[in-house]
Amino acid sequence: MLLTSDTQLNQRSYYEASVTRPAVTEPLRGVLQADVVVVGAGYSGLSSAIELAQRGYKVVVLEADRICSGASGRNGGQTIVGYASGQDPFESQLGPAQAKLAWDMSIEAIHLVDERIAQFNIDCDRVKGYLYVADSARKARALEAEVDKLAQSYGFTCALARGNDVQAHIQSPLYCASAYETTSGHLHPLKYGLGLARAAQSLGVQIFEHSAVTSLQRGDPLIARTAQGSVHARFGVLAGNCTLPEYGAQVAPDIAARVMPVGTYIIGTAPLDPALCESLIPSAAAVCDNNFILDYFRFSADHRLLFGGRVSYSTRTPAKLQAVMARRMGEVFPQLKGVPIEFIWGGFVDISMNRAPDFGRLGGNLYYLQGFSGHGVALTGLAGRLVAQSVAGQAERFDVFAKLKHRNFPGGPLLRMPSLVLGTAYHRLMDAF
Repeated sequence: MLLTSDTQLNQRSYYEASVTRPAVTEPLRGVLQADVVVVGAGYSGLSSAIELAQRGYKVVVLEADRICSGASGRNGGQTIVGYASGQDPFESQLGPAQAKLAWDMSIEAIHLVDERIAQFNIDCDRVKGYLYVADSARKARALEAEVDKLAQSYGFTCALARGNDVQAHIQSPLYCASAYETTSGHLHPLKYGLGLARAAQSLGVQIFEHSAVTSLQRGDPLIARTAQGSVHARFGVLAGNCTLPEYGAQVAPDIAARVMPVGTYIIGTAPLDPALCESLIPSAAAVCDNNFILDYFRFSADHRLLFGGRVSYSTRTPAKLQAVMARRMGEVFPQLKGVPIEFIWGGFVDISMNRAPDFGRLGGNLYYLQGFSGHGVALTGLAGRLVAQSVAGQAERFDVFAKLKHRNFPGGPLLRMPSLVLGTAYHRLMDAF
């Protein structure tokens, strides 16, 4: 489900244009009994369903729109180790041993993506390699400090480059430092998500599209009601992510204020000369800078530059979006100024206040997975595994995340979005130095 009302924008998605979706599934009608009802057919919901079905549970997935119609089907495709928050929330709240366990689980999340691709034969243009870049001296120092910390505390190494040596990794005048590693990488997110849906269905999971949950009665059993039916289940998983606030008053008002929908957008160029692509990013890695208002980009399998960023912390699509993003792309790669833009799309991802994942329970049998904060391609798979382990009675790893403290966004329903816009303006100013 998209929170944006700009449906025309999202009809120009490169991902949707480069796949053939299966026929829409029928909406839920009547009453079903299940072991687990999952709300949301994006990565976290589908991953939960796969893991639960592999453990022998009967699973029903309810999707308000279409499979992977939200962030799972339109994100940057960047499959990244670690957390958007960095390790600080884990270290400060849980201590070094639990922080190390959280880091190791983020590595496991990457491996799990590759395991699922292999196990279920998912063709999703998987590429390994990731390049972190800095565009100022201050940001270069921050990048170097982060690389040093990851090596010393977590045994994770990156190849650091400075000054002119950066050009060996990316032919751009903008960056003065970079860090390259081959654990992270990128993929075609919608191909991957549709592959997860096929995998879940092959394991007996029932998926119902156009079946928004209108109310959720807690207790034993849980009862998830839609417009035309209901599911009675022993356990529930809320995996709607940033779409949940749309109907949070009916489903989960106690966690809706802990995530904020943030707009992010991507343009896709016309196909480029493969030799030009190789000259610009020789490793074919995904790239992301370390600004608060960041740019992220990569080449697709058919040699288009997919360039993302220009986040919006209001509910409005930015004005003159395509021109603004094309201009920014030209600043990163002057070689691409004037290249035709054939696709532009976007929508909302969720963030938590501290940018750490927000996993937990509401009562004894209702789980929620939210707050991926831009790192969801890999972490959603891990989340699905952890929630399935917890349902099966092995909650130790899930509780590493459940123990993290999260706060509501300030300002209440009316003022929290304007408050975030003001805060973002400050960070955008700081990124310029």
